[in-house]
Amino acid sequence: MNLNLYCYDDQWLMVDLGITFANQLGIEVIMPDPSYIVERRSKLRGLVLTHAHEDHIGAVPYLWERLQCPIYATPFTATLVRQKLKEVGLLDRTKIHEVKIGSELSLKPFEVQFLSITHSIPEPNALVIRTPAGAVVHTGDWKLDSEPLISDTVDETSFKTVGDKGVLALVCDSTNVFVEGNAGSEMTVRRKLIELVSQRKQGCMVIACFASNVARLESCAIAARQAGRQPVLVGRSMVRMDQAARANGYLEGLPAFLQEDEVKSLKPEETLVVCTGSQGESRSALARMAAGDHPRLKLSEGDTVLFSSRMIPGNEEAIRNMQEALIEQGVAIIDAEQVEHIHVSGHPGREDLKKMYQWIRPQILVPVHGRVAHMREQANLGKSCGIPHTIVPRNGTLIKLSPQGPEIVDVVKNGRLALDGTKVVPLFSAQMRDRARLTSSGVLFVTIAFDKRGHLREEPHLTQLGVFEEETEKAMIHDLQDSIAETMANTPQELWSDDSAIKEIIRVACRRRVHALRAKKPTTVVHLIR
Repeated sequence: MNLNLYCYDDQWLMVDLGITFANQLGIEVIMPDPSYIVERRSKLRGLVLTHAHEDHIGAVPYLWERLQCPIYATPFTATLVRQKLKEVGLLDRTKIHEVKIGSELSLKPFEVQFLSITHSIPEPNALVIRTPAGAVVHTGDWKLDSEPLISDTVDETSFKTVGDKGVLALVCDSTNVFVEGNAGSEMTVRRKLIELVSQRKQGCMVIACFASNVARLESCAIAARQAGRQPVLVGRSMVRMDQAARANGYLEGLPAFLQEDEVKSLKPEETLVVCTGSQGESRSALARMAAGDHPRLKLSEGDTVLFSSRMIPGNEEAIRNMQEALIEQGVAIIDAEQVEHIHVSGHPGREDLKKMYQWIRPQILVPVHGRVAHMREQANLGKSCGIPHTIVPRNGTLIKLSPQGPEIVDVVKNGRLALDGTKVVPLFSAQMRDRARLTSSGVLFVTIAFDKRGHLREEPHLTQLGVFEEETEKAMIHDLQDSIAETMANTPQELWSDDSAIKEIIRVACRRRVHALRAKKPTTVVHLIR
């Protein structure tokens, strides 16, 4: 959920604008609140995107109207951003400038140099942001891959040249700081996939992986062909990524993937399905196959599902449940816990980080991307490697970077927004708090009718959702009706004509009674009819 801002001489530059995913309270997408820079958008020179992962570009279609600034990206990233903007009807209004790979961009007072690096998606870039006050290297997501397959290896000389010119600060990815050694290479994964797919002679083979890893898609296709299988692409994001890759010159020479409606013409032993769902996403292709409700793909005894991915923290339960459902169907499971080299990370291990420090030689290290523990660990690693100054940021920290060292000068307005249906709303709004209470304690509706004299016309009518189980509902409602009658009998007559007072008295009485019965305080709504 990246959003980074750089300021010099009262002018601003934004780097990345991403989302994170959720599965709670009816919310699937969460994004940063850009209010601080929206208030200063006349001074915003542009949005520069480092690469096309959702946590770096996913919020663009939802937040661009608030910013209305030009967007700068290399061709592959620009292609995917255009797709997103087209879906929400903003493409014609948005200025997207394609930046040649390895080129420079002048957005006064900022001079931005794009440095190609390796990651798990085409065209990742580190940025050198130069101002009269000094240069900042913003790494984005990266690793050092000796055989990245669909892109060139990292040009060590370019990074050393930047370091030789002097770097004020390195803003650096901390995701894998606890991992010893190097990140590993995509070539290692390709060799392992070819080996495993060739060993499986019977049944359908399914490989679940991240759609954005175009090199992995290519490896799956090559493994399929060498094993005499036909590669089939399943999942909307898979198809979209394949199209974007081919439109930008990637996957050249690789025959087109078959589409899922062509599976019915293949025997199981002739089929290799490449699909989404490696993280147990509820609406993904693999989740639907595990549930047995995919319209065109049915798995059975003797089939195999290979998870060519890592288990992202927080997704463990969803993944395990999906794997259990597959196993119940007789499907064999292969994952990274059982077999090595079926996945490599796109983020730097400790040895990769040390190389970057040696190349760039910054005066200041600003660890980003990861939990506080990751950032603190990278700060310690940087100090041990001789970097003079480090600072661990939090969301909203405004940090002054100078040769004397970093300094937190302010904590600015920040927060989170959620996509609720089609509308972007504050994540911690009253609406979301109410929804959270409903999920934890349910809701109770109370309707009370008074006659013309102000007396109860009939017994209160109660409706509940999620408060009582069905078999005890009738008894509980009778109990609450008695409590309301008792409460009204003890309420002074002069209050009976005051609607707001009566509503609150009855609401409190019902919540107290439910709490006494069930240790729950449901959201309680009282309606009066006179």
